[in-house]
Amino acid sequence: MTTTKTKEMLVKAVKPMDDLAIATDMLLSAKAAVRTYAIALTETATPKVHKTLKAQLDIAIETHQKIAAYMIENEMYHPYDLEEQVEHDLKKAKTALEIQE
Repeated sequence: MTTTKTKEMLVKAVKPMDDLAIATDMLLSAKAAVRTYAIALTETATPKVHKTLKAQLDIAIETHQKIAAYMIENEMYHPYDLEEQVEHDLKKAKTALEIQE
């Protein structure tokens, strides 16, 4: 395989994965924020702190929902169709393996 062809394959494979990688990272971060705020909320003792954490939790939940919706609309994430999600993940794994060849 020529170097030019390898570079073309890499560019073609990496470009769509950039958005997917960024969105996936953001989704995982949003999930972590929801968990963290929920735990902190159960540990707080003062009403003012409780109110602040509750507001932050609501924002984290909304953020997670927006990211998930974006990923679903752009066919990056298939939470309602396990077979489709597995097929999507296998396709991305195959692409990653082809880049290594």
